[in-house]
Amino acid sequence: MANDTITELVTIKEALPEKILICPLVARPIFPNIMIPITFTGDEFLHSIKVALEKYNGFMGLVFAKDLDEDDYFKSTLYDVGTLVKIHKTTMVSPDTMQVIVQGIGRFKKEEHLKSKFGILWSVYHNPEYTKAPTDEIKAYMLAVMTSLKEIFKVNPILQEELKLLMSQVSYDKPEILMDLISSMLKTEGKDLQELLEEFDLVNRSKKLLTMLKKELEISQLQQKISKKIEDKISSQQKEYFLREQLRLIQQELGISKDEKDTDLDKIRERLNHIKLSKEAKEVVTEQMNKLNLIDKSSPEYHITRSYIESIVNLPWGIYSKDRLDIKKARTVLDKDHYGLEDVKENILEFMSTIMKTGNVSGSILCLVGPPGVGKTSIGRSIGEALNRKFFRFSVGGMVDEAEIKGHRRTYVGAMPGKIIQALKQLKTSNPIIMIDEIDKIGNSFRGDPASALLEVLDPEQNKDFLDHYLDIRYDLSNILFVTTANQLDTIPKPLLDRMEIIQLPGYVLEEKVQIALRHLIPQQLKAHGLSKNEVSISKKALNSIIERYAREAGVRALEKALRKIMRKVTFTIAQGNMDKVKITEKNLEKYLGAPRFLTEELYQKEMPGVTLGLAWTSLGGATLYIEAVSISPKDQGLKLTGQLGNVMKESAEIAYSYVRSFLNQNTILPKEEKEFFDTNKIHLHVPEGATPKDGPSAGITMALALYSLAANKPVKKNLAMTGELTLTGKVLPIGGVKEKTIAAKRVGVNELILPKENQKDFERLENYLKNGLTVHFVDYFEDVLKVALK
Repeated sequence: MANDTITELVTIKEALPEKILICPLVARPIFPNIMIPITFTGDEFLHSIKVALEKYNGFMGLVFAKDLDEDDYFKSTLYDVGTLVKIHKTTMVSPDTMQVIVQGIGRFKKEEHLKSKFGILWSVYHNPEYTKAPTDEIKAYMLAVMTSLKEIFKVNPILQEELKLLMSQVSYDKPEILMDLISSMLKTEGKDLQELLEEFDLVNRSKKLLTMLKKELEISQLQQKISKKIEDKISSQQKEYFLREQLRLIQQELGISKDEKDTDLDKIRERLNHIKLSKEAKEVVTEQMNKLNLIDKSSPEYHITRSYIESIVNLPWGIYSKDRLDIKKARTVLDKDHYGLEDVKENILEFMSTIMKTGNVSGSILCLVGPPGVGKTSIGRSIGEALNRKFFRFSVGGMVDEAEIKGHRRTYVGAMPGKIIQALKQLKTSNPIIMIDEIDKIGNSFRGDPASALLEVLDPEQNKDFLDHYLDIRYDLSNILFVTTANQLDTIPKPLLDRMEIIQLPGYVLEEKVQIALRHLIPQQLKAHGLSKNEVSISKKALNSIIERYAREAGVRALEKALRKIMRKVTFTIAQGNMDKVKITEKNLEKYLGAPRFLTEELYQKEMPGVTLGLAWTSLGGATLYIEAVSISPKDQGLKLTGQLGNVMKESAEIAYSYVRSFLNQNTILPKEEKEFFDTNKIHLHVPEGATPKDGPSAGITMALALYSLAANKPVKKNLAMTGELTLTGKVLPIGGVKEKTIAAKRVGVNELILPKENQKDFERLENYLKNGLTVHFVDYFEDVLKVALK
């Protein structure tokens, strides 16, 4: 190829065209005096080549793009100097790709951009061929160029053969050709090569070429230096490896050293000397140790077996933490971390007293039930602190794989023990407190039923011999105190529920939330935000307003978030240097927390017949529940129910409707229109907040009173709330969640309650601050409700 190129360069004598079609070059410019294959892709390129062959005798100009247009190369900004080439051969590689062999003829410079329907057309000035004998200065530069080339040959042999072949055909008498050949071989950036192309003066061109060669030499030398360092490092590492292997073998032969495998086995044997394995575990470990001794250390089976043995020996066999047998200390710990909840603390202390007296927890599984944010998890931690036991918590909410509880079988890749064994391994004691969170939200799938797996864990009769699938040996869990948490009991499987002692945690009222904020939340947030009491203060009225207008839920999480938001804004204000001390008052509260979430008390401001206020219990705590009844079709009859009511609540509504209708018909002293109200009116009974599903029997008297109020056209007292199940004969049956419902009533400003007579004992057990300010009527029959409810 080099020989052909030189021959062509010497023999071309054709007249050079003054107008030529231009094709942009993307990567680098092409130099004169060489023949080179170029691949063109795209219709515009192929069309330009076709026109050049047909109309311009195969001549065309190749110009490097200064500012490339990626979408359309022919719209790129081009340099003014390019190379005139002659097309010698074309080959179609694909329908839109052509390989073209071109010969560089000479440099040209753009004179004018001409209009053309065939592509880019320029009128150009051709740089004349250098015909003079080279001057001494040029010869000197060329000598320096050749010296640099020889140096490059030494460090970059890839270019050596090709350059030698090209240069064998060119003498020093043709410096222009020689420079172009060398330039075309450089690995320099396109814009630097363009400078060489644009330089028409041979002396200046030779200077620039020499500079670029020096730079190329430095880069080649640096690459060689880096390569040598890497090779030396690899050689050194290999040498070190072979020497270490030889040393290890020599030491083994002399009996003065052990290999890594022996070291692993010795560590396991040392651990075995300090633990009390069960008989079954000893047999398994001995068998696996013998197996490990026969397996090559590079085998995957070696690492699987070693991990299995380590999982067994790292368990706290026979290791127990000493219980703190001090009930007064336990009371102090619970009081320090939790305000209120006196009945809950009493139940827990009774439970702990039994543990302290008997010295074991067999059969003791607590389940703390309450709305979010009331402190279930923190109570579990406090029990651990009070008993001086280590604490581990994990959640089963959404868990669908029983292997999470009982471990994976060792046949699976990546198998590991279940959560219980992992907890024991981490805590290094056999009698910790393990809290199983969100037990009411446990799931199941084709991978097993985690709830069923928990039965073995929580059953005192079975957990003495708990079998983890991964370990495949029995471990005694009877000394572990299990504490579970849930928001509601309805979704906990019955067999699981039977194994647990239930402790209800109701929500907090305003007074309790204020004390929790003052004693715990505000100090915590001050510390978390780097503030002191001298820098920020919150007035009592502001705190009350935060609770009533921004955090009216059963727990204290929303209150904590509101305080955190206030502290962030206070920190920002002080950091700006605007104030040294910030006081939060009821007036400026919206500046820190925005618009209130609860604008008014959740009570109807206008009294009207057919509207009553009931009390309900949800997984989030107690709640108020309005019942509305209206007549929708005179001269018709029947009952329409709306509000996403469950089956039980629908039945309660039908019972209330039937009872009130029967009650009115049997009452002889009532006016005729009141007695016959349901015979001539179709009733629509609705429970607001229709997007929220509702169910349960405790709204029976509330719905019956709404229907009676509508029929009698008498409104119910404004600040009265009630709860109770109603039978078809008017008997009021007891309900659950008295404390939660009382809290909900106080939260919205209710001062008068109607409760079933049989719940009087439950109400009287409540704390005084909950009972204060409430007038409570205990009723046996619906007639008792009518005596106190209507205005």
